[in-house]
Amino acid sequence: MPINFVSGLLSDLWSDLREPGVLWQMATIAGCLLLGWSLARLIRAAFVRRSPDEGILRIGLESFSRVLAPTISLCLVLVARPILAQAHHINLLRVAIPLLASFVLVRLSFYVLRRAFSHGRQVSASVVSIEKLVAACVWIGFALYITGLWPDLIDLLEKTVLPLGRYKVSLLTILQAVVSVMGTLMVALWAGAALEQRLMRLDSVHSSIRAVMARMARAVLILIAVLVSLSLVGIDLTVLSVFGGALGVGIGLGLQKIVGSYISGFVILLERSMAIGDMVTVDKYYGQVTRINTRYTVLRGLDGVESVIPNELFVSGPMQNFSLSDRLLRLSTKVTVAYDTDIEKLLPLLDAAAATVPRVSKESPPSAVLRFFGPDGLEIELGFMIVDPENGTFGVTSDVNLAVWRVLQSNNIRIPYNQREIRILNEPMPAVGVPPIAKDIAAPTLGRTE
Repeated sequence: MPINFVSGLLSDLWSDLREPGVLWQMATIAGCLLLGWSLARLIRAAFVRRSPDEGILRIGLESFSRVLAPTISLCLVLVARPILAQAHHINLLRVAIPLLASFVLVRLSFYVLRRAFSHGRQVSASVVSIEKLVAACVWIGFALYITGLWPDLIDLLEKTVLPLGRYKVSLLTILQAVVSVMGTLMVALWAGAALEQRLMRLDSVHSSIRAVMARMARAVLILIAVLVSLSLVGIDLTVLSVFGGALGVGIGLGLQKIVGSYISGFVILLERSMAIGDMVTVDKYYGQVTRINTRYTVLRGLDGVESVIPNELFVSGPMQNFSLSDRLLRLSTKVTVAYDTDIEKLLPLLDAAAATVPRVSKESPPSAVLRFFGPDGLEIELGFMIVDPENGTFGVTSDVNLAVWRVLQSNNIRIPYNQREIRILNEPMPAVGVPPIAKDIAAPTLGRTE
């Protein structure tokens, strides 16, 4: 393409404006845009109507419809270009086609980035920054293409050679390698995210197995993307054997715990000892499992604090899982009543009072038992079960205690105070050498006198 491409193109456009054929070009572009937008809208409506309850599919279609509309419009313009060229000049279409192609590339990059790195509708600041960088590169390339500087830039990059050891590599080859690696990685991450979303919707498969399949599929896709991109650039894959040996030495010397955490993550997911939503205790941490990654697991405590724990800690040490077989969790509260209390009448009242608390399980009813005879009264333990330990235990225990307190108040049942007996040995000594006479004096400090 010559250097004076812009001036020649502008002169051609100016000459076309004085001819009626430019109206046909403008009408063609407008019609293709309108038809592309309408077809994209119809396609999106057809998919949403077919699966109205799948929110993930709807979110994906809403984002991809922004790519589909300009893509269909570009295809329509490419089809209309040779037809219109038989009767009129197509200088306006020559500008519209690269402009639409750049717009499609920007939209497609945004779609792949958000599907690969964003969760749901949340878009992080880093993804937005990458989107701006990609958009700037695409529009700069479009400007270089329009101005006719693109061939000169390619020639300059090809002639600029950098020495890398015994080899010399041009900047063009390096940029092609970077672009191919980034492009294939983006496609691999997008495919991995799409596959993970589809696997997570399989209710017939256990959640741990689904997570393992998703993690392994993403790792395989990334490995294939790297190997394919290096092969496209022309890099001999046998040189990776040196890197593999260095990686093995690094793993043996300083990466044992990191690799151990990765392997432990797959072990946890495969043996199903822990799943998302379980209430677990490991070391000094207690909370609900909200995320299981290949290297770490996130526990959300009852106070809202999230702890990031390496998976190796779950495999190498003991762990308590309160919802491994079922989600029932037993709690208890204790109360001491006076010895003159009618225990046979009180125990059923406590059972009925605890059963009125909404979070207490009715399938496994509460049970109040007389534990033992204490020094101050009869000690009673009221045990009850809950099925939602992830909602915390302090609130339900407080509700049960209030129900017990109301029963004691309504039936005039007394809670005894602690009783202590003090013996004072303070008789004065009558004479030297004569042993003192000890006198026991009982003086209760609290409660009744024994």
